[in-house]
Amino acid sequence: MTATQRILKARQALATLTPLKMDCGKLCGAACCHGDEEGKGGMVLFPGEEALYPATGPDHALLTPCPTFPGQFLYTCDGTCLRSARPLACRIFPLTPRIREGKLALEMDVRAWPVCPLMEQGLRALSQPFVQAVRAVMEDLFADAACRAYFEALSRHLDAYEHF
Repeated sequence: MTATQRILKARQALATLTPLKMDCGKLCGAACCHGDEEGKGGMVLFPGEEALYPATGPDHALLTPCPTFPGQFLYTCDGTCLRSARPLACRIFPLTPRIREGKLALEMDVRAWPVCPLMEQGLRALSQPFVQAVRAVMEDLFADAACRAYFEALSRHLDAYEHF
């Protein structure tokens, strides 16, 4: 199975699941879907996911190398999107895979603190079917060497972020 096929399988597994049993965006005004002060926003893509997006858009490059993390960055966030085209990172937010002592863990993403009110309650506040599905998806991706390397790089990035 190719990396892109794994991503498509992961997206399908998470197609109808969300962090809460309701639209969690109603709690925070969909803060995670808005760009920064300059109107820019986006997500780092998982390995193989870049094949699902065009390299350029009408006004600018959609895919660019991420300046702070190895991988491709997709500039898309303007507050709305076609839900079926959301990157995997958006579908699992506010969760993230992390390597702890050589093993895959699923955690609340420390980078979500500024925008996600669910962070204070942690994993217990999230829909358990959502958490279980994300865990299963991440375990499947972890079996792929490129994704495992991505998780390791992401873990180092998160370690540095926490120390910052």
